[in-house]
Amino acid sequence: MTFLLENGLKRNDSRANSSLQISTKVRQPSCTNACVALTEDRRNVFLYVFLFCRENSIGDVTSCGSVSHSSGGGRNENRQKPVRGKRKTREGSENVKRKHSRSSNGSLGRAENKHLKNGDTEAVTLFEVVTMGRAAMQAVVDDWIDAYVADRDGALLDLISFFIQCSGCKGLVTAEMFQSRQDTDVMSKMVEDVDEGTGLQYKKFLAFPWILTVTWPMDADGGEYPLTTCGAYWKRFRSQFCEFVSVLVTQCQYSIVFDSYLMSTLISLLTELSDSRVRAFRHTCTLAGMKLISALVNVGLNLSVSVDNSQRLHEVEQAKTPTKRAVPRLERIRRKISELQDRKLEIENMMDAIFKGIFLKRYRDAVPEIRAICLEELAVWMRLYSSVFLNDSNLKYVGWMLYDKQSDVRLKCVLGLQTLYEDTQLSPKMDLFTVRFKERIVSMTLDKDHEVAVQAMRLVMVISQSCDEVLSQKDYSQLFQCVFASHRPLSATAGEFLCSRSVLLTAPDPVSSDGATEEQRNRAITLKRVRTLLQFYQESGLHQHVLYLVDSLWDCAGALLRDWASLTSLLLLHPSSPSPSSSQEEEGFLIEILLASVRQAAEGPPLARRGTGKRGPVVSCKEKKSQVDECPGWSDHLLKVLPELLIKFSEDKEKMTSLLKIPQYFHMDACSERPTRPLQALLAQMEAAVNRHSDAELLEAAARSYQSLCSEGSAWPSLASSNMDQLVQRWVRHLGTLLEEALKVSGFVDHQTGEIQLTLQKITIFQNTQDLSKMGLYELGTRLLVVETQRGGVPVEVTVEALRCVCYSTLWKLNTFGEVSSSRETALHRRNQLRSCCEKCHRCLTHPEQQVREQAFMSLCDVLIAHNYQLLTWDPSAGAPLLYTLDPKLQKALLTFTVDHVFSGADTDTGESEVGASRQEDLHRRRNLLAAYCKLIVHSVLEMSMAAEIFKHYVKYFNDFGDIIKETLNRTRQMDKIESARTLVLCLQQLFLRLKQEQDSGNTCSSGVQTYSSIKELARRLSLTFGWDQVKSRESLAMIHRDGIDFVFQGFSQQAERHCPPYVSYLTILSEFSIKLLKPDKKTVYGYLQKYTGEHAINNREECWLPLIYYRASLQATGEGEDAVSFISSDASPSNPSRSSSARQLQTVLNGTGAVSIPDEQRPVAREPAALESASEMRANNDEVDVDTV
Repeated sequence: MTFLLENGLKRNDSRANSSLQISTKVRQPSCTNACVALTEDRRNVFLYVFLFCRENSIGDVTSCGSVSHSSGGGRNENRQKPVRGKRKTREGSENVKRKHSRSSNGSLGRAENKHLKNGDTEAVTLFEVVTMGRAAMQAVVDDWIDAYVADRDGALLDLISFFIQCSGCKGLVTAEMFQSRQDTDVMSKMVEDVDEGTGLQYKKFLAFPWILTVTWPMDADGGEYPLTTCGAYWKRFRSQFCEFVSVLVTQCQYSIVFDSYLMSTLISLLTELSDSRVRAFRHTCTLAGMKLISALVNVGLNLSVSVDNSQRLHEVEQAKTPTKRAVPRLERIRRKISELQDRKLEIENMMDAIFKGIFLKRYRDAVPEIRAICLEELAVWMRLYSSVFLNDSNLKYVGWMLYDKQSDVRLKCVLGLQTLYEDTQLSPKMDLFTVRFKERIVSMTLDKDHEVAVQAMRLVMVISQSCDEVLSQKDYSQLFQCVFASHRPLSATAGEFLCSRSVLLTAPDPVSSDGATEEQRNRAITLKRVRTLLQFYQESGLHQHVLYLVDSLWDCAGALLRDWASLTSLLLLHPSSPSPSSSQEEEGFLIEILLASVRQAAEGPPLARRGTGKRGPVVSCKEKKSQVDECPGWSDHLLKVLPELLIKFSEDKEKMTSLLKIPQYFHMDACSERPTRPLQALLAQMEAAVNRHSDAELLEAAARSYQSLCSEGSAWPSLASSNMDQLVQRWVRHLGTLLEEALKVSGFVDHQTGEIQLTLQKITIFQNTQDLSKMGLYELGTRLLVVETQRGGVPVEVTVEALRCVCYSTLWKLNTFGEVSSSRETALHRRNQLRSCCEKCHRCLTHPEQQVREQAFMSLCDVLIAHNYQLLTWDPSAGAPLLYTLDPKLQKALLTFTVDHVFSGADTDTGESEVGASRQEDLHRRRNLLAAYCKLIVHSVLEMSMAAEIFKHYVKYFNDFGDIIKETLNRTRQMDKIESARTLVLCLQQLFLRLKQEQDSGNTCSSGVQTYSSIKELARRLSLTFGWDQVKSRESLAMIHRDGIDFVFQGFSQQAERHCPPYVSYLTILSEFSIKLLKPDKKTVYGYLQKYTGEHAINNREECWLPLIYYRASLQATGEGEDAVSFISSDASPSNPSRSSSARQLQTVLNGTGAVSIPDEQRPVAREPAALESASEMRANNDEVDVDTV
């Protein structure tokens, strides 16, 4: 006996959103059959579950699962069934009905006792109560269990609707009782298809004892659902959903789980929905299935404990004598053991069914979140229930997914393996897995995702501790190289691994010599550890990276690196001492370690060019305070020891350079006693060092240390300043004497040249760090440059230092000008000095020596940029600004110098060139020159049109200077989009005209003239710099097309001229920018083109008009995947479409009467530009898009 179900969908015209209403009609064949149906067992009737979830936004929880009730009273929204006899029908929702039995529950009672204004009780479903929070979880599960005991079918239908609601389903669920077990065709009816007539999707599947049919709109596949919805509320929902599954199984573990009804239905439901094509079903039900296994694992563990306890009771009872043995009790224990073992086997069968039905299908799902869930839970099962899950058959899934292209999946695998290897009882069972996937795990330490790389390094550490012989020496060498990685968490983890495998953290054997003092033993221990560290540093082959090594070891080996007394005592140890001493190489390495440790202790872990992967600070406030508190101790210790170290290593310039950098990090203001004698000794040794040595790096280190000691934050600025002033004054007087002698004899003697150059070099290095204008250095440098310009004969080294001296003096005057109000005479005097400095540098641009020319160029760029900055930050209260206008001849000289000295040499983009030290130095020098010139354009010192000559070489020298040119282009576009577009047009037109001129003269193209194909490629590459935001670039692109069309058709009359314009081939180059136009803008540009060309010109198929045809076709290619070639064969010209508002705005730009007005909401937020000096920050940030193909 059956009922016929008619589901009709009709439009509700009264609602504006045209929502769907579902009407259900039950047509009975006859009255007799109906009476029979009503008296039959209730298992033979249809159960209907209606589920209406929220609309597109999952914002209102109370709207989920709401239904429209008839006026005759509220029926259960989840099901509707006939009753037998006087059985009371269920009023309202399932939770409202149960409130009478459990009204004392706190949170649930409060949830149930909500009342509307009209006195009716608001419906509360399982989904709504679960979303209330964990406080109501226990109560709602207990209520559901009570309902399940009273009405098993109804409670199960509530649970089914709960899981479908959690999937965000926006449709209808119909439950039909499965009656005939002999129906062999029932499985063939279980389908998932699309009804194109109604626009609905449906899935019909068997969840014993029902056949469920889920119907939902076709557009629901791409929408959000609770597990993917953003916001803190829905993030908590995930944990509450998992908690509900866990609590449900925990509360049912003693009886209901084993009734062969609840779990069969639940497993069937989750298995079928997790196999759906709809992502929401797969994701939600896979998560529920995995959490269900985890809950069953806990039940199995409890049963295992009960079995063990019963086994011990049985053994105790069995060990008793026959007279004291209670046979009935023994039988009860045996029956209990048998029952517990049967239940345990049943639990394992349930887990096996879910594992095979869900995990084996979904661990390789196309959605990475689903794969991550499966692998994360599998690791939990293997750790908790190793007797069933921890085997090679299951470990292989984790090993395979280590190769997953999504970082989240790889991370879950690595984290799960860490928990397995950390357990000493489980690690021996993973020997085969370790051998099979060791190579992959080691390679993951170089993963592109930083978090995966860090956790992979920790996994290798755990493996090396549990399986000592697994990793080879080659593996260790590769892993230890990560201490020099640019990502600090990875390098710190590698440093911890290095410490655990060496003696840096372990205490060496004490010194065996009799009579050794505690100091000698500590010195021997420190020396042994330093030698171990030196051995690793030498074997790594990455020299000049001691600072990175110390930064990596700072967290794990800080006790060694902060042992200032031991480190300095090793350096001060005399070779004849009975204690073990260090060699020359060890002393040099130890000094580098000491310098790096001092810098780390003073400035903290954030090291330059080493990222942390975190937005916040690396060090907490507590750690920062501890770091500041430690500074006085080591500053005072090194202040006393450093003079002795400078005396001992006074002849070694490399060691002296490192030692002279240490005072830069002193926190002298933190010293309480502030002793003057150690400082005087230090200043005396620093003065002796700069007088004895001539190395530029050593002098630079000393000058920086003097600057630090003379700063206002220092403890003795006056003492250090007076000492430095006296030192520099002696050099200035000595230099003046030498110059007087040299100029008297009208020439520089060889022995005088070196001394003059050395003294002048020391002065300029110190002048770079301190303002020494009061010593007359500007006049001194100007005198040398005047002699070189008028008579010549000044050595190259002296001329270069004189240029630096004049440049630094001018920069210091620009820096201090405007701090106080100055008179007109002072302003005129300084402006004359600025003009004089620029003129002298301008004359040196044509010097026969390249070194002089380059120094003059760099000095000139620095002075002009500083002058521009002074104008921007000028305070009007200080008087009139220091104005200086750049001479046009100087502008041209700067451009000529840049082109001649930067864009010279072989084309490195078209062939392999030998990369050596000399070429790298030359490339670095040329990059600095180009960056200096580009700064002049970016800072508006030069006109933006001066960049056109630079943009011409974008393609040819892309490998060497592409990042600098591209960053300059981006900066100019941020300054003025229209002017930047004109610069690009000027660049292309100049190249085209030069090529046209060469071709018209009949000469072959010289090496300095680019070919037509190279110009077209340059246009293509320049068009790519506009990015994907076409709205942001509308004005610029419109200007490019307008100027290009005007350039081609200038002076062309379509009535009088029969021949094509001479520059018509430029349209092919211009067509490279058509792809960046919006579709309506292409039509507008095409209309602007029509003003110059008539129908006879467009329909003309002569060869000379092919560029025009190609350009017209590029403007007509509006479809995706279409290009100009697709329209070249078209004969009919397109009709002029109606102009939209945006098209009319673009027309104003094309006519030159205005600019495109873009609404504010369409304007992208401008990003902060990167620094010109950093090449790595100039490169384009191309996001990698991974597409799932699993």
